[in-house]
Amino acid sequence: MSNSFHADVVVLGAGPGGYAAAFRAADLGKSVILIDKDETLGGVCLNRGCIPSKALLHLARVKSESSEVQNFGLTFPEPEWDLEAVKQWKNERVVGRLTKGIAALAKARKVQVITGSGVFTSPTSIEVSGTEGAKIVTFDDAIIAVGSHPTKIPGFPEDPRIMDSTSALDLDSIPENLLIIGGGYIGLEMGTIYSALGSNVTVVEFMPNLLPGADADVVKPLEKRLKKEFASIQTGTKVLGIEPQKDFLEVKIEGKSGPETMQVDKVLVAVGRRPNTFGNGFENIGLDIDDRGFIKVNEKRQTNLPHVYAIGDITGDPMLAHKATHEGKVAAEVICGQPAAFDVSIIPAVIFTDPEIAWAGLTETQAKEQGIDYDKGVFPWSASGRALALGRTEGFSKALFDKETGKLIGMSIVGTNAGDLIAEAVLAMEMGADAEDISLIIHPHPSLSESVGNAAEIVAGSITDLFAPKK
Repeated sequence: MSNSFHADVVVLGAGPGGYAAAFRAADLGKSVILIDKDETLGGVCLNRGCIPSKALLHLARVKSESSEVQNFGLTFPEPEWDLEAVKQWKNERVVGRLTKGIAALAKARKVQVITGSGVFTSPTSIEVSGTEGAKIVTFDDAIIAVGSHPTKIPGFPEDPRIMDSTSALDLDSIPENLLIIGGGYIGLEMGTIYSALGSNVTVVEFMPNLLPGADADVVKPLEKRLKKEFASIQTGTKVLGIEPQKDFLEVKIEGKSGPETMQVDKVLVAVGRRPNTFGNGFENIGLDIDDRGFIKVNEKRQTNLPHVYAIGDITGDPMLAHKATHEGKVAAEVICGQPAAFDVSIIPAVIFTDPEIAWAGLTETQAKEQGIDYDKGVFPWSASGRALALGRTEGFSKALFDKETGKLIGMSIVGTNAGDLIAEAVLAMEMGADAEDISLIIHPHPSLSESVGNAAEIVAGSITDLFAPKK
């Protein structure tokens, strides 16, 4: 059997961006080879990130709701965790079902999948090392989608009790006391999961606020809730070192009150992700890479080699699966001669905590920093009938409109299902909608989506669900 293969398009990496690129190129008539080191397609997001974490966050939310509804007159026995059953459901019925679906889609499109680690040996060839020996794959065009990996903190010891986001999702054991280093979205989502599982969770964040990048007012409702659920949240705090002991990890931290020592069972390091720049032979073909390890690309996702494209985490922030998917389709369409390009102006961000936080376009902080004059409409969910019926009134929807053009330039939402609600704002910004456009849309009642329209009505001057004095 020959160990040499050729395709019009080769995609290195089968995460959300990689398989989307491969499938789009195949749909447009190209022969495609998809290379990935894992036996299952889907990359980190599907196998070890987005999907399994959201499955566990759903269980955490159900557990929380079972106690919350006692205030409404509905009582449940205290929920009990069957960890093995949870892991089986997560791995087989959620992740497994999706990976099988992607494999079926690849087969239906006649996309050839080769399993192994791919290394560029020339500008038109990749050597794939796998269990079946080395294979040489040649191509006319290539799309790099090799993703990223969790950042490690230099000087920390190698110890199985020091986890990253991947190992934390394995749920090998539930620590009594868990320290999470990093108050970004990964740390807070994982903290929510482990708190629901019974761990006493402490979060330390070096920056002065949780979720750097989000507006402080949007983070407040989440922080208020997490302070009740977690053992401690310490911002402006630095971890100085970790000393493994027989029965615990001794952690030295320095915060606002000075140095102190903690004893915990496990530590989760969640301080971001780094691009998988090394080990793929990029140096063999002279790819232009910046000082942070990201591959430089243009709006068509082309590298300095016009027939080699790069998408997803390897091209820089924001490291989001939906950004990678869109980039993958753009790259495939450009290869196939279509007039496609990537516009990074509006990429929604979602934190799947409880409550959820989502924003798109400019945050209020960014608008101020850029000196943009704007009108703001904030609709509190305490005035939402749907939020009251759900017993979740801590949220709000905030819309920013450019004073000069009247157009929506940013929206932030905190509350139940914020990640779903933000899609309307993305569409509105893409279509160039102003406050009147959004306020004239008839939203279903009672629904949380009404809050988006209500925020626009405040600026348009047509709000009736609140009393807003005339300007």
